[in-house]
Amino acid sequence: MAISNRLPLLVLFSLMVTSAFAEKSRGVAYDGRSMIVNGERELLFSGSIHYPRMPPQMWPDIIRKAKEGGLNLIQTYVFWNIHEPVQGQFNFEGSYDVVKFIKEIARQGLYVTLRIGPYIEAEWNQGGFPYWLREVPNITFRSYNEPFIYHMKKYSEMVIDLMKKEKLFAPQGGPIIMAQIENEYNNVQLAYRDNGKKYIEWAANMATSLYDGVPWIMCKQKDAPPHIINTCNGRHCADTFKGPNGPNKPSLWTENWTAQYRTFGDPPSQRAAEDIAFSVARFFAKNGTLTNYYMYYGGTNYGRTSSSFVTTRYYDEAPLDEFGLFREPKWSHLRDLHRALRLSRRALLWGTPTVQKVNQDIEITIYEKKGTDCAAFLTNNHTTNPATVKFRGKDYYLPEKSVSILPDCQTVVYNTQTIVSQHNSRNFVASEKAKGLKWEKYQEKVPTISELSLKNREPFELYTLTKDTSDYAWYSTSIKFDRHDLPMRPDILPVLQIASMGHALAAFVNGEYIGFGHGNNIEKSFVFQKPIVLKPGTNTISILAETVGFPNSGAYMEKRFAGPKAITIQGLMAGTLDITQNNWGHEVGVFGEKEQLFSEEGAKKVKWTPVTGPTNGAVTWYKTTFEAPEGNNPLAVKMDKMQKGMMWVNGNSLGRYWSSFLSPLGQPTQFEYHIPRAFLKPTDNVLVLFEETGGNPADIEIQTVNRDTICSIITEYHPPNVKSWERSGTNFVAIVEDLKTGAHLTCPDDKIIEKVEFASYGNPDGACGNLIVGTCNSAKSMQVAEEKCLGKNSCTIPIEREIYDEQSKDPCPDIFKTLAVQMKCGNKN
Repeated sequence: MAISNRLPLLVLFSLMVTSAFAEKSRGVAYDGRSMIVNGERELLFSGSIHYPRMPPQMWPDIIRKAKEGGLNLIQTYVFWNIHEPVQGQFNFEGSYDVVKFIKEIARQGLYVTLRIGPYIEAEWNQGGFPYWLREVPNITFRSYNEPFIYHMKKYSEMVIDLMKKEKLFAPQGGPIIMAQIENEYNNVQLAYRDNGKKYIEWAANMATSLYDGVPWIMCKQKDAPPHIINTCNGRHCADTFKGPNGPNKPSLWTENWTAQYRTFGDPPSQRAAEDIAFSVARFFAKNGTLTNYYMYYGGTNYGRTSSSFVTTRYYDEAPLDEFGLFREPKWSHLRDLHRALRLSRRALLWGTPTVQKVNQDIEITIYEKKGTDCAAFLTNNHTTNPATVKFRGKDYYLPEKSVSILPDCQTVVYNTQTIVSQHNSRNFVASEKAKGLKWEKYQEKVPTISELSLKNREPFELYTLTKDTSDYAWYSTSIKFDRHDLPMRPDILPVLQIASMGHALAAFVNGEYIGFGHGNNIEKSFVFQKPIVLKPGTNTISILAETVGFPNSGAYMEKRFAGPKAITIQGLMAGTLDITQNNWGHEVGVFGEKEQLFSEEGAKKVKWTPVTGPTNGAVTWYKTTFEAPEGNNPLAVKMDKMQKGMMWVNGNSLGRYWSSFLSPLGQPTQFEYHIPRAFLKPTDNVLVLFEETGGNPADIEIQTVNRDTICSIITEYHPPNVKSWERSGTNFVAIVEDLKTGAHLTCPDDKIIEKVEFASYGNPDGACGNLIVGTCNSAKSMQVAEEKCLGKNSCTIPIEREIYDEQSKDPCPDIFKTLAVQMKCGNKN
């Protein structure tokens, strides 16, 4: 697959002919410079989008927005546990129809990288492995272990055969130009010693034996076999990646993290658009030719698909947020970066690179093809100080920690730190049509040991008990006390202590809820302690043990455990009583889950009672109906006053919620949850919750979601928009008459600007949705913005001093000026 740098002239001539007739030559090759697709070298801008993290009705729009963002490649995993949840029984329907997803990508003219795993991590339940694999005798995951490699090969062969049958590989005319086997194995390889090295070599040979028509890659695999391309994952691969482990392999970046996934209890995660753009520009300046944004659209972990403690919302800080809306300026700043790099394409792919170190912070990288093409990257690595650099007789201003791109070695068309595209802010608005929710409830019965058929002397391990069929399992035991066994003093109560291996539990004594305990993503085990009231005679202790997803990373995943481990009652007259081996009854799941009370038919199986006042019951089901909200904006349900549980709309799971787990900032990690419009009917939509520990549904709100607040924050030294230039062959030309910077704003969905909420020309500060006037401000700022923008779908506000102030009346003539504006968009009517 790799092309040698010492090809004979005949082969070089053949390659030239192949390139000239690319439509006749379908296939993928590579060399030390780039991927070569259908005979053409490519700069590849890729985004991770996962088909099961959204309903299929959303696929076309998300892919279209990715393409509009300048992507030409989509990366996705294949998720073993959703496709083969039961050994030998396969599911490729609905959101799991990977073939349909890939064909939609192809229909829109993009390529695909297929990461078949089978281990995918991805913050996905058990890293993508189905539960039944854990119970294969003598198995060791991700090692040269006969049971594991047997099942891994069988699964991989099934996936590859499916792709070949559907003609989805590039040599067959399909969009798949690369495939990945395994995932970040270097992270755990040493734990498996010799079997780790043997396994990775076996995996590489197995993959290429199944199909060798496209290149295979391994990410974070510095010792990848010669016929496999090793790639980088991380935030700054230009600095952390030592390069491929062979001279004929291109530099590829398979995961450029656009933020960080969140687990319940985490504070928000952010990564600035400027930082992502800086890292990509530096990577391409250092011979990189592919970057993949992980994630470009994160979507939602519906059902029970997320791994341990991972939130239902996934990578909301991506260029497309959880609701599929443009997160600005991240989406458009990266779009502009892709255009700037494409304007430099010929020089990057065919030019010779040279690097000039001006000083310890300033670096000039030039790609030049003698007599035809030249592109330059001017880099300032200093994190706080701007600089001016002289290049080919001209001075260029470089903001701190930035790269300027010059596709003709003269003209700055893009700087990573100076955002010329617009910003926006997300708004959650209570729906008028779906307000006034009327709730009904059904109380789960807390079982006793006599009602649970599965008995054992001590509590069963939780993962093995549930077999990943439910988050829940009941444990119950009973114990008799004489009056003299119990504390005599009224100010002393016995204490129930439960040492749990994870993840959470709700405890009940004699049917009464006494409390809730949980671990976290870092330390899943915890000790629950609560005072309890015991009575003379028989007492029942019941525990609802809970998982919050299976682990997804690390070595020996098949040897992880959860659930109650040691249970004692402290403070009795005879001291501490260990009841771990007191004989326990068990049952997987809760009654309402088995009867599917969240479905239309299941809801009819029980008697629901109206919620007429404050309620705070544990293990309680709640149900309401609502009309489909007005308009076409995405939808959310606000759950900040609930505690922890599961949600369904019209029988479709919205995933786990956990509003009671507060971050260090004192706020839930997530309290708005996506309701896809694809799940709704015009009327009589049924929302069902299972609340584990208590919460009041009265404050639950159905909301519409928009990004109708748009902003621009731009300075006098910002370059004009990169769309001001184009390349035709070897010619690089401006396509606008007046190359000036300015604030360019466009409302989404053909809406119009109905209000200017903020405008300041001077030294304003803040972010979109929270802009503030600085110490210098032109009095005409609002007037200019309103004249240019009100009533329009899009507008441009110039940034020229004479428009805002007469020279003699300029309040701050000696500073670089900034224009900041914020507009509200609305419907035309």
